[in-house]
Amino acid sequence: MLSNIGAVDEGMTIDWGRTSLDYASYRPGPPPSFYERLVALGIGKTGQNILDLGTGTGVIALQMARQGCRVSGIDVSGGQIAAARELAAQEKLTIAYEVAPAEEIPFAARSFDVVTANQCWLYFDKAKVLAELKRVLKADGVFVTSHFSWLPRIDSIARASEELVLKHNPAWSAKDWDGVVRPGHGWMEGDAVLQAMFFYDVDIPFTRESWRGRMRACRGVGAALTVEQVAAFDREHEELLQRIAGNTFTITHRIDAAIFSFNGFECRHGAS
Repeated sequence: MLSNIGAVDEGMTIDWGRTSLDYASYRPGPPPSFYERLVALGIGKTGQNILDLGTGTGVIALQMARQGCRVSGIDVSGGQIAAARELAAQEKLTIAYEVAPAEEIPFAARSFDVVTANQCWLYFDKAKVLAELKRVLKADGVFVTSHFSWLPRIDSIARASEELVLKHNPAWSAKDWDGVVRPGHGWMEGDAVLQAMFFYDVDIPFTRESWRGRMRACRGVGAALTVEQVAAFDREHEELLQRIAGNTFTITHRIDAAIFSFNGFECRHGAS
């Protein structure tokens, strides 16, 4: 299925299904420290019912299931959900995956202790999703937004790779992130309460091959360009990395998470 994200990338139509193989193979999820911090805030504990919006290939869903949570995940891309189901099957994890938009959550009211949205909140119709969150969350449930993003302003390899993406796709708008974390910016309503947040930096290891795969799986490349255009980008990216990077290197990422409650209910999962 396609996702037209409108003004985000000059109206370009994005199809994450076109990059599901690279996405499943080369987009690393947040490191263990991310989940440890969430558990310290009472999120991701054994037995919790968790829904992952825009689950992609199930990075967050998989880890929550490993931790003993009862997990569901939805995504508009059938290709992404197919890849997520395959990864879950490989680990013999039971996760209820459905092809569905975040604006139309296909689960009953008051079903979930936690709803997560990792690296996908910008794509949603905020008003519609907020209404759905209030419907499907339990009275003391919480909503978690999170991001796992490289820092081009301090990482020279990431910056050079971004410049190459822009050469092949000038409409890509995710370039040159300033690193500023803005929890709830532009969408928080009067009944949404920020209960807790954190952010920190971590150096993620890559090889030239895995970083090439990671960049192919970014929105500006694999999800937007034709097969031929992706191949052209990848060839040039390989040449670039041979000039500027060793066989192994790290890319500095900033991880952030914000935990919200709704309707005047105080968070009872340990966040304060």
